[in-house]
Amino acid sequence: MNDNRLKAPWHLWVIGVIALLWNAVGAFDYLATKLQYEPYMANFSQAQLEYFYSFPDWVVACWAVGVWGALLGSVALLLRKALAVWLFGASILGMAGTTIYNFVLTDGAAMMGEGATIFSIVIWAIALFLYFYSAAMAKRRVLT
Repeated sequence: MNDNRLKAPWHLWVIGVIALLWNAVGAFDYLATKLQYEPYMANFSQAQLEYFYSFPDWVVACWAVGVWGALLGSVALLLRKALAVWLFGASILGMAGTTIYNFVLTDGAAMMGEGATIFSIVIWAIALFLYFYSAAMAKRRVLT
């Protein structure tokens, strides 16, 4: 164990586990969509499926960085590694790309319905919280 690392506060474990579960759902969504997993994709209309399957490669890459950066960031947080800050930061950059595509370059938000905007705001709030929380834990030397 690193002697420079401080004891982890109880909330690190709570936030880390919740973040891991939350981001695992995002990873499942990504995989189910990319693999066209029928039981999952049956929840969407044909127009929505066509929209998802027509993402340009750069959007798929941004989505992958967003999802996998967040999942790995959650693991790094639980392992108390300062790398979590960078992984959550990369995730935010990936999310920025997909958000621009969905809300500026296409009518993706309208395609998904009124809940899409609210859900996107929730995703952004959680992602920013995890970034700033991990940065604070790294600054306090809880993460090394």
